[in-house]
Amino acid sequence: MDPIMTELAAASVKTTISPQRTEPTTTTSPELTASGKPRRRFIGKAKKQAQTDGISEPSTIEDFAVAIRDVTKNAGPSRPRVANQVPEEILHDAKLNLAIEQLPANYNFEIHKTVWSVQKAGAKKVALQFPEGLLIFACTISDIVEKFCGVETLVMGDVTYGACCIDDFTAVALGCDFLVHYGHSCLVPVDVTTIKTLYVFVDIGIDVQHFIATVRKNFESGSKLILVGVIQFVQAIQAARKELEIDYILNVPQAKPLSPAEILGCTSPQLSKDENTLIYLGDGRFHLESIMIHNPHLAAFRYDPYDKKFTRERYDHEDMHSLRKHAIETAKKAKRFGLILGTLGRQGSNSILEHLEKKLKDRGLDYTIILLSEIFPGKLAMFEDMDAFIQIACPRLSIDWGYAFAKPLLSPYEASVVFESIPWQEVYPMDFYSNDSLGPWTVNHGKNIRKPRVANGTGSSFAKTRHAATATKASEAPVPSSSAVSSLSNGVTAESIASPLPNSALA
Repeated sequence: MDPIMTELAAASVKTTISPQRTEPTTTTSPELTASGKPRRRFIGKAKKQAQTDGISEPSTIEDFAVAIRDVTKNAGPSRPRVANQVPEEILHDAKLNLAIEQLPANYNFEIHKTVWSVQKAGAKKVALQFPEGLLIFACTISDIVEKFCGVETLVMGDVTYGACCIDDFTAVALGCDFLVHYGHSCLVPVDVTTIKTLYVFVDIGIDVQHFIATVRKNFESGSKLILVGVIQFVQAIQAARKELEIDYILNVPQAKPLSPAEILGCTSPQLSKDENTLIYLGDGRFHLESIMIHNPHLAAFRYDPYDKKFTRERYDHEDMHSLRKHAIETAKKAKRFGLILGTLGRQGSNSILEHLEKKLKDRGLDYTIILLSEIFPGKLAMFEDMDAFIQIACPRLSIDWGYAFAKPLLSPYEASVVFESIPWQEVYPMDFYSNDSLGPWTVNHGKNIRKPRVANGTGSSFAKTRHAATATKASEAPVPSSSAVSSLSNGVTAESIASPLPNSALA
């Protein structure tokens, strides 16, 4: 065996991984409280309320662990589209395919396409950027790319919270001429990045049939259901949709420029009042909370594809609104602001910065621009002469962690309420990257952003299908009782279902 292949085989880790989110909570870490215990992210859910649901839930949001062998192998991702056809000599390279076997079979890292793309680009030095949960595979993928592309690689070690953290600037500064970004969709278009970029969504194959059977067990035929998830499971949602639309009135919504069914922690679609039952496919609550915040009328359910649990999820909107209103009212008395521009990847937005600068100047308020890659309570406490802060990084940082800061830490939307650009919204907006956002305190407002095609040709923002089955009344949410919220046994047989979705986009 080739020495490189021997090293790859010896270094591989195929037993278990922690299914951490590819877009973790926010751009800060908890600090110790006065009692010495770490602060927790505000998740809008009290323990007492969770207990009354009669549903088993983890003590913390990230308490899940998954064995890769437990995820059904034949529920894996489909092959790429013809438009991205990889040469046969790469697809059937025996040594390359042997190396790929060192990676979990149900995680589609699109190695063949990566090799072909790097070769086509004539790249010499390739940057690989992973979210925390996928770094376990970084060395193996790096070795494969170096071996079969004849290039130098480097793994970018800075934390990657989400699609907004793509770090093309640093890649260029380090002398790279190609960047592969794993685990997120093309939030920053490939025609905007400063380097040739390949997005690999890392589609994860799951037991789709078990998910379908779980939905059918818990909801009556004819119910109106909304299906959403993170980018890794969008393909699974589209596969399940083909079968579920026979019995249900489905909505697979879209908040452009995201793909249909895709939601982010800061961006999700706003749904009509007559659509009130949501099913989220994914582990953890962070992304789910986004669409719950943006649609407080929804009855939300979460299907975890790793442990196959189906749970009713709730959010304390009143408590969150109270905390944020208090921060806004306090900030209205501020005389000097710290205007924080996030420098982690492309989190910061110059257009929002300029908009907020103008508002501060118009009101005669003093301010100082602060550049930070990560925002911590202890760091901001050093700026003693500031009365309040506005952060242009991640809106969820203010929502989830704002209470942990000694002085108000506002999102651009909250700052706009302070400056009276917009009144307080009774439904807190989650439209930070949406093309159809409320105002210029969001990234894409007023722009005609066209994301590279990553969805099937539904042609509409809200892909709805209606059937002959009798639907429930609009005012009645088909919410099962707590005792009914359960998934089937793991014995449900999964089948491989093809999906028209490609798994990545290349400049």
